[in-house]
Amino acid sequence: MRPRESNTITQKICIFLSYFLTFSLSHFLTSACSAEQANPVRLPVVAGSFYPSDEKELRAMVQTYLKQAGGVTVAGKIKGLVAPHAGYIYSGIVAAAGYKQIDPAVRTVIVMAPSHRATFQGASIPEVASYRTPFCEIPLAKVVSELKAHPVITSVKQAHIGEHSLEVQLPFLQEVLGGFDLIPLVVGNVDPQVLANAILPYIKEDTIVVASSDLSHYYPYKKAVSMDRICTKAISSLDFDAMPNCEACGKTPVLTLMHIARMKGWKGALIDYKNSGDTGGPKSRVVGYASIAFTITTGGIMMSTNEKKELPATERAFLLKLARSAITASLKNQPVTINPEEVPQALKEKRGCFVTLHIGERLRGCIGTILPVESLYEGVRKNALNAAFRDPRFPPLTLSELEKVHLEISVLTVPRTLSFSDGEDLKRQLKPNIHGVILSQGGRSSTFLPQVWEQLPDKEVFLEHLCLKGWMDKTCWKDPKTKVEIYEAEVFSE
Repeated sequence: MRPRESNTITQKICIFLSYFLTFSLSHFLTSACSAEQANPVRLPVVAGSFYPSDEKELRAMVQTYLKQAGGVTVAGKIKGLVAPHAGYIYSGIVAAAGYKQIDPAVRTVIVMAPSHRATFQGASIPEVASYRTPFCEIPLAKVVSELKAHPVITSVKQAHIGEHSLEVQLPFLQEVLGGFDLIPLVVGNVDPQVLANAILPYIKEDTIVVASSDLSHYYPYKKAVSMDRICTKAISSLDFDAMPNCEACGKTPVLTLMHIARMKGWKGALIDYKNSGDTGGPKSRVVGYASIAFTITTGGIMMSTNEKKELPATERAFLLKLARSAITASLKNQPVTINPEEVPQALKEKRGCFVTLHIGERLRGCIGTILPVESLYEGVRKNALNAAFRDPRFPPLTLSELEKVHLEISVLTVPRTLSFSDGEDLKRQLKPNIHGVILSQGGRSSTFLPQVWEQLPDKEVFLEHLCLKGWMDKTCWKDPKTKVEIYEAEVFSE
C-alpha cells in the first residue's frame, strides 16, 4: 500500500468516526433533552435575592413571619387571597398574615400573577411538569391540560423567564400546606371576567385562589397610605367601580379574583396592610402591600370547618332552657309555646345541631340534624324530643329520669367534603377534638361528633368505629371512594 493510499484510507476512517461520534453525541443529547422536556421543571429565579436560597434559612424565615404576623383574623374558610410579591424582608410579614389563616386541608392552589417583563395576550401556563423551590418540587395539577384548551389560556415562554411574582408565593404555601398541586397562571392582557369564567370550573372544595399583587409604587409614605386605602377598600368590598382608582401591579389577577368571589358569593376582608416604609425601607419612596381574604359565606352561615359562629351566653342559656322545657312538657303532656318575638335573631338562622342526653357518665340519647335545614331554635326543640323519646338505641326517657338527665347541645358548621388519596392522607388531615366526621359509602352513612374523640382518641380506632356504626366494612375509611365530610361544633351544656 502506497503512502498516499494509506493516508486516504486513514482520512476516510477519521471522517467516518467523526460522523459516527457526531451522530451518536447528537442522538444522546437529543434523547437527554427529550427526556428533560418530557418532565421539565421551572427552576427558581429569585432564590437568593427575594428570599434565601438555602432551605434551612428560608424555612426559618418563613416560620418566623408566620409566627410574628398579625392583622385581622377572618371569619370563615379562606377561598381566595390577595398576597404581595416583593422581597420577603419587605412584604413577607404581610403575606404571612394571610397564609397563616388558610385551611391546611387545601390540596390545589391556583396562583394568578402579573407579568412584569413580557407583553402578551391571555394568561400563560408554562410547559413544565413542576415548579422547584429550595424546599422541593411542586407538581402541576392534572387539570392543567384541560385548562390549556380554553382560548384565553396560552403558554408564553418569555412570561415565565425571570418572573418573580408567582414564584415568591410558593414557599409560604409549601410551609403551610405541605404537599399540593399547582395551577400557575402568569397573566397578560386579558379580560378579568373572561379569565374568571375559565378558572371557575376548576375551583373545588379543596382549592384556594391566590392573586399576587403589590399596591402603589414609589410614592411618599403618607400619599401611598392614602392611595392604598382606596385600593384595599375597593378590593375587599368588591367595588368594581372604584378599581380604576386602584394602583396595583397585579390589578388584572386581583380583578379576576374579585369576579370569582362575586360569582361564588365569597366575602372580602382586609387582613393586613403595610408598606416598605413600615418594614425596612425609606419612607420617601415606598411600595404598598396588602393581604386580603375572600371567605365562604351562605345565608350568614360560615361554610367552614374553621369557623364556629360562637353564641353568647344568653343565647346558649335560651337553647338549653328550650330543650329541657320541650322534654318536660312532653313527659307531662303539656304544650310548649314559643313566642317568635322572644327568640334572639341569631337563633332564627338555619343551623345544624345535635342534642345529647347523659345520665351520669352514661349516654341516654343523641339525635341531631347535620345540615342547616331549619332555624336553630326549632332544630334544638325537635332534636331534644327525638333524643329523649325516639333514639332507637334507648327506651323513651321517663319522668323519674328527668331530674337526673344532663343536656348538651352541639351547634354545627356546614360540612365540607374532604379529599384524600388514601387512609394515611385522611388521618393526616383529621384534627382530633375539632373535626366531626361523616362517612358515606354505598347508600350508608354515619357520623361522630367532635366530642367522640375523647372516647376514641386514636384516629384509626375512631374511623373503624365510625365505619362499623354505619354498617360498613371497618376499613371503609381507607377507600378514596368513601365520601368523607368534616365539620366543627360549638358545644355547651347545663
